Amino acid sequence: MDTAVARITCAKPLLGFGFLLVAAFANAQALEDCLACHDDVEYSSTAHPDVECNECHTNIVDKRHKRGVEPLTDEESCGECHGRTVRTIGRSVHDGQAGCIDCHGDPHAIRKVEEANCRVSAVNQIDQCGGCHDDPPELVDGYLTSVHGRGLLRSGLDAAPSCASCHGSHKILAVDDENAPTSHQNAPEMCGSCHGRLLDEWQTMSAHGMSWAQGRDDVPVCTDCHSSHAIIDPIMAEARLESADTCGDCHAEYLTTFRATFHGQSGSLGLAVSATCSDCHTSHANLPADDPNSSVHVDNVVETCAQCHEGVTPAIASFNPHSDPTDPDDNFKVYVVWLFMTSLLIGVFIFFGVHDSLWLQRSIVALLKGELKEERSKQGPYIKRFNAMYISMHVVIVTTFLLLALTGLPLKFHYTPWAQTLMGWLGGIEFARVLHRLAAIGTFGYMAFHIGNIFIRWAFLKERGLMWGSSSMVPQWRDVKDFVTNIRYFLYLGERPAGDRWTYWEKFDYLAVFWGVMIIGLSGLMLWFPLFFTQFLPGWTLNAAHVIHSDEALLATGFIFVFHFFHTHLRPESFPMDIVVFTGKMPLHKLKAERPLEYQRLVDNNELDDLIVEPPTRAEALTAYIWGTIFLTVGVALAIGIIWALLSH
Repeated sequence: MDTAVARITCAKPLLGFGFLLVAAFANAQALEDCLACHDDVEYSSTAHPDVECNECHTNIVDKRHKRGVEPLTDEESCGECHGRTVRTIGRSVHDGQAGCIDCHGDPHAIRKVEEANCRVSAVNQIDQCGGCHDDPPELVDGYLTSVHGRGLLRSGLDAAPSCASCHGSHKILAVDDENAPTSHQNAPEMCGSCHGRLLDEWQTMSAHGMSWAQGRDDVPVCTDCHSSHAIIDPIMAEARLESADTCGDCHAEYLTTFRATFHGQSGSLGLAVSATCSDCHTSHANLPADDPNSSVHVDNVVETCAQCHEGVTPAIASFNPHSDPTDPDDNFKVYVVWLFMTSLLIGVFIFFGVHDSLWLQRSIVALLKGELKEERSKQGPYIKRFNAMYISMHVVIVTTFLLLALTGLPLKFHYTPWAQTLMGWLGGIEFARVLHRLAAIGTFGYMAFHIGNIFIRWAFLKERGLMWGSSSMVPQWRDVKDFVTNIRYFLYLGERPAGDRWTYWEKFDYLAVFWGVMIIGLSGLMLWFPLFFTQFLPGWTLNAAHVIHSDEALLATGFIFVFHFFHTHLRPESFPMDIVVFTGKMPLHKLKAERPLEYQRLVDNNELDDLIVEPPTRAEALTAYIWGTIFLTVGVALAIGIIWALLSH
């Protein structure tokens, strides 16, 4: 008995192997029988290597097909073996929309999922799924450019997420289905399946995450900040530059104040290294400022700022990266600075706006009546008005001023298309910063030279009349009387005042440069070297410096490009351009008409003949007109841009 049992036991493996051989032979024979008629079918499936034809085509009665048959559906055919999967699809968003063959392809060539050439392998899913889900295009295009798509398709990282990693393979639910892994409530856990440490930090150290854990559905989750398909590497410049707007979708009031500061303005113009929301508030451990664990808590803000600014002092704690100068409750001292600068800006613009409007209409009338015929004549001798030093200085002033305006105004009006375009023409904000600072150094240089020149002339050369008298740029009582007389002339109530070497509006222009260089220069230095100045000044002074620098720059550029250009070049008496400042030569008849007091004094002192010079040569005049046209065109274009920006904001 034992011997018989032993024989049977030993025979079992042999019998099993025999059955396998018979089955394989039968399957091969069945495949050959089918292919004898269906020679157009190429059976190359690696997923079903041992499946007979009739296991899928279960409605075939015999190999001769004597009875007519209807094609089976995917569910009927595939469901014979994959019943659970078919039932899962029936509960998915694909029910009735897509079947097995739609995704897996030709049933005779279905590959194993882990094979690279499988239609639903990780590397092919974007093409397969994108065949149907191509609207909106951002779904496919976004993934292809995302950090996930590049990792999987370009870098060959097989662990990088594909479509099925987030949406599932068969139990795919609508995104807004509460049971979908991509739903608002489930998205953090879906992302956390790969980014576990970030999920833990977000859940335990973020106001967003802790609110989400409490079941709130009005707080941002991973896909709200990083998007769902176009996920960009957070350290990339593109991601950094977009992050402020992303946060601003929920925190609009903070985005507004952020964009009004240097960090926000420079970031808006493409400075990727500029601080953005996540740099200060962190990406996943963002807590309210009054939380002791917050990176922006008063006890931690110095350490936070030190990540970018080495050598930060505790004084920086009073600096407000979301300063609102218009709000007295935010910082009253900064508010007072803003109120003063705004009042100065509006006051100057109103004063000269009225003054020059009256002047313009009076000059047009004078032109129509022929009163300006002599002044506009180009005949007669010329008189030397400026020497080479003053001509060179004015060229330096114009050049540095335009460079400062070209590189600074786009920062103030960063939200306008022209500012973005201009910054691109300048080579980007980083190069524009270099140009701005070089122009600032040039400004300090010509101011120091001019003050030094005046001091030498007064102290060593004993030249008098620099501080008072007809040749002085210091305002005097006569300037007040000339102003009143001029207003009467504008209103047709009297004659035009007899001008001297310098008029009251020219003195205003001159002294405005001193004021501007002092105010813009000092505030600019504070913004250029914030760590130095906060060694002995509180941090809020940087907020005040930003207000001063910004508003005074607007005052200076607006005044020069509108009022100074009118006074000097664009009024009917001088239109289209007065080139005296570039040639140093002025028509004698114009001097007699506009500055009769100076003319008479030169005659009385027998100095006139010594100043008579040849008219500008053709080359001198052409050069002056070319450069003058460039300067005027740039200035007027910027003036139009300023007005557009102010009206559209």
